[in-house]
Amino acid sequence: MRINTAAALASLLLTAVPLSAATAADSSHGAISLLVENDLFFNTDRHYTNGIGLAYTTPSLVGTHDWAVDAADVLPFFQDDGPNFEVRATYELGQDMFTPEATALIVPDPNDRPYAGYLFAAVGVLSKSDDHMDQLQLQLGMIGPASLAEDAQKFVHSIIGVPKPKGWPFQLRDEPGLELTFDRSWHSDKLRLLGLDFDVMPHAGAAVGNVYDYANAGLMVRGGFALPGDFGPMRLDPSLPGSNFFEPTFPFSAYVFAGIDARAVAHNIFLDGNTFQASRSVDRNILVGDLLIGAAIETDWARISFTHVFRTKEFRTQTSTDQFGAVTISVALR
Repeated sequence: MRINTAAALASLLLTAVPLSAATAADSSHGAISLLVENDLFFNTDRHYTNGIGLAYTTPSLVGTHDWAVDAADVLPFFQDDGPNFEVRATYELGQDMFTPEATALIVPDPNDRPYAGYLFAAVGVLSKSDDHMDQLQLQLGMIGPASLAEDAQKFVHSIIGVPKPKGWPFQLRDEPGLELTFDRSWHSDKLRLLGLDFDVMPHAGAAVGNVYDYANAGLMVRGGFALPGDFGPMRLDPSLPGSNFFEPTFPFSAYVFAGIDARAVAHNIFLDGNTFQASRSVDRNILVGDLLIGAAIETDWARISFTHVFRTKEFRTQTSTDQFGAVTISVALR
């Protein structure tokens, strides 16, 4: 019996073939997405402690005179590639929040991560073909007290009954943030194996500005029922690239995913400190990695996902690695 089972499994592995989508992905709708990232999911309150993003992505604009189509025509790496080629514009508002580990200290430990916040607005253009997606985004924002991160954290802590952090007077000072990011993700053909669909999505990208300077690369693997034609849930940089929109190929799909991202970091203002004035800082690690696992459910009108992120140490005096959770809800706009 064991031999027969092993032979059947081997036969499935050897005869697995790419599976095409049963129906064409729907690019006729836009989407609005809400993302909340927080370490509270795993009972911690330190380092990258909270991030929130609200994004709107348009329907495909190919054939119109929208600015995003004009930009995609000019950019050399946004190439018209096949009948399913799409161009979309993206608009996003977000806030990131960073604290040291010992938030009860009035004077924070100088060897721990500085308090910092980042409030930003972003505009971007993306192009998508059958096998890859390019995303270019420009962020404009404010670092420091103007980010309202201190007010936001103290307000939330007062609601949930958690002691308020005391070291925010030592946060990074006000500084405008300007950031340009680019990501390319590739999409393998779907593979049917043991009654499930699988695909692989490698990625590579870079960021430049006074907020972050880094180059990154990695991949994500998905497995489940009726995999959609998009590139996974929305995420906040720096991280694996996702998609603020979704493209269901079936009325219902469910899948799990796992991914890795490795970054070579040349600058991180939230660790290196302010650019033009003295502020708290720590010695940044050059190599940083993320490992994530998660699950998503998608219908023809909504996508809901949860992601568990493990992040390696970002600075030399950091005592332990970090982890946080991310919940994303995307709704189709028709």
